[in-house]
Amino acid sequence: MQAPRTLRRPASALRRMLTGEAGGGLVLMASAALALAVANSSLANVYFSALKAYLGPLSVLHWINDALMAVFFLLVGLEIKREMLDGRLRTWPDRILPGLAALGGMAAPALVYCAVNLSSPETLRGWAIPAATDIAFALGVLALLGSRVPVSLKVFLTALAIIDDLGAVVIIAAFYTADLSLPMLGGAALTFAVLFGLNKAGVSRLTPYLLLGLVLWVLVLKSGVHATVAGVLLALTIPLRLSAGKPDDPASPLHRLEHAIQPWSAYLILPIFGFANAGVSLAQFEWRMLLEPVTLGVALGLFIGKQVGVFGCVLACAAMGLAQRPAHATWAQVYGVAILCGVGFTMSLFIGLLAFAETPALESEVKVGVLAGSIACIVLGALVLLVAPTKGETTR
Repeated sequence: MQAPRTLRRPASALRRMLTGEAGGGLVLMASAALALAVANSSLANVYFSALKAYLGPLSVLHWINDALMAVFFLLVGLEIKREMLDGRLRTWPDRILPGLAALGGMAAPALVYCAVNLSSPETLRGWAIPAATDIAFALGVLALLGSRVPVSLKVFLTALAIIDDLGAVVIIAAFYTADLSLPMLGGAALTFAVLFGLNKAGVSRLTPYLLLGLVLWVLVLKSGVHATVAGVLLALTIPLRLSAGKPDDPASPLHRLEHAIQPWSAYLILPIFGFANAGVSLAQFEWRMLLEPVTLGVALGLFIGKQVGVFGCVLACAAMGLAQRPAHATWAQVYGVAILCGVGFTMSLFIGLLAFAETPALESEVKVGVLAGSIACIVLGALVLLVAPTKGETTR
């Protein structure tokens, strides 16, 4: 008699993120490079005209930034909820090191940006642009370095980026909203209440959640709050079946939705976003742009602020005995990963587009600053990790 087949559980969200997001990061790099090439070729007019063309009520660019990115933020929300309740961040000791590092890595870049823009009040609105870490890009660089980077550092970077994403969502909701429509906000609140009720009633089918999530997206879009916030709100209501010792329960609705979305996010949504938003025409580029307050503030915030904030907080945590540095990692390797945290491509561009939506010239400066700061972080971070001694080559 043939033995019954055991149910093969899918890989956990974290393990899939360390592989899928890393590969997606490489695709994202390629899409950004392609956008730059197209924006400075004979196809430039076609490229920019296509993004401005309207499909129904929104332009192509708005469909990408408001609709497709809402799916990305849904994934972000699912990852945050999962890791907080049933993953690597479920206890306070687990959250201390990446949590404080994420806070430091958001505060320091914002302070650097504000310091550079103090004499330019109209550009201070962009203070949050260098505050976010792009997990896909950063993990893509680590993937290229292979076994030279211990798994504990990849887990640390992932946890830090998840908390960083939570901070970015709060910033977008609190500081980058248009004129609010109270009726639409009320409708969104009512829809969220119904979603919450489905969760409490034990409804595990995803279809009702997704249909109501679409309604929620429309209402949030029309409310003045950025539409991507709807993705996070929907994620909070998706049921997660806690299972001690078996966190990868394949029957959990949250688990199923997260694993269904992740490949689409990594290999389609983010590359499309990168291609649509990284295209900067260099035809009118002048070297003085690098010294403009926005460009300089973003680039220095990512390159200096991030590494100072992240590495400084890790050092402080270790010195005060709050947490230990990631296992099997040297301080040089931790510093290299702290530099990579300055790769802020996706979130930084996204916040920059919100901050200066009505000022195309400043949008271009944001893009130049994000690209300059991120490239500098990729190059220096990879170099530090390549030459850094591993745990087996040095003593503590």
